[in-house]
Amino acid sequence: MTGRGRELADLMRKRKVDVLCVQETRWKGNKAKELGDGYKLYYSGANKQGRNGVGIVLSGELKNTVIEVQRKNDRIIRLKMCFGGESLNIISAYAPQVGCTEDEKGSFWRDMDGVMQEVEEHERVIVGADLNGHVGCENEAIGRVHGGHGIGERNPEGENVVDFAVALDMAIVNTFFMKKREHLITYRSGGRCSQIDYFLYKRIKLGEVKNCKVIPGDHVAPQHRLLCMDLKRKRERKTKAKGIRKIKWYKLVREEDKKREFKRRVLEDIDIGIEDVQEWWARNAAVIRRHGKELLGETSGIIWEERESWWWKEDIGKVVKDKKEAKKRWKSHSQWKTEIGSERKTRW
Repeated sequence: MTGRGRELADLMRKRKVDVLCVQETRWKGNKAKELGDGYKLYYSGANKQGRNGVGIVLSGELKNTVIEVQRKNDRIIRLKMCFGGESLNIISAYAPQVGCTEDEKGSFWRDMDGVMQEVEEHERVIVGADLNGHVGCENEAIGRVHGGHGIGERNPEGENVVDFAVALDMAIVNTFFMKKREHLITYRSGGRCSQIDYFLYKRIKLGEVKNCKVIPGDHVAPQHRLLCMDLKRKRERKTKAKGIRKIKWYKLVREEDKKREFKRRVLEDIDIGIEDVQEWWARNAAVIRRHGKELLGETSGIIWEERESWWWKEDIGKVVKDKKEAKKRWKSHSQWKTEIGSERKTRW
């Protein structure tokens, strides 16, 4: 994520993504920050060293609906929103890799189960995660949670994903939509292609999901691809955000004439004959604020969004766009097509 926040916000705006789950941010601490264009990132990282790390990015429309953020650890974060009179929980997770110890893997799935148990039965929940496991393309005996449209063969880490889905009756959404192979591959590195990133959604609510696929050409990280899920939801009526109007006290420092006039007015109206301290402060504070408002004026109350990267401009965005277009052209080269054709003949 370092230095990529603004590019990520631009990608979300282009693809009209309202919620984005990110993993392996490698940031320390537990914070929230504005990325620009109204997008806000909530993240949970390690306390000591920059490793792992998960986060959730929300659009300007949704960031004002957040009512709870649970940062379990540097591998799991849960964010609860309320809109349309309903609660929706978003969980971003990053499972241990194949080379990690069994203790680490077991601890992760216990933590995931614990977080899910805190979600009320009537609330909706979406898990967007890099689960580092292959669920395979076969769905024998698990057809309720696996749609049969995966790739590769199931491995032990994939068994953990399936067991988790079965236990909580959650559909592995990627596998329920028939797509081209290129739209199922979530991770590509060198000659290796795999499906390790997933969306999980309550099986009884699966009808609300309209589509789920990988967009090969749009991504920020070099190896993981953008996995999108279209979810039909109720929309609240938009209300204009109201900021707090503040007195322009800074004018007392910048404008000497107003400083003198303000001092004169306050000294004339201030009441020093009150014995009770609380009453004295309440009355005289009102006098100070009244003269400050009349003489100095107030701000408009408009909330200015912080931009993570001051250097991001239109010309920078154009260069990034050109880079992505160049990569698409490179992929369409005959050599690339030959490579893909040979992979399709390989038994998975």
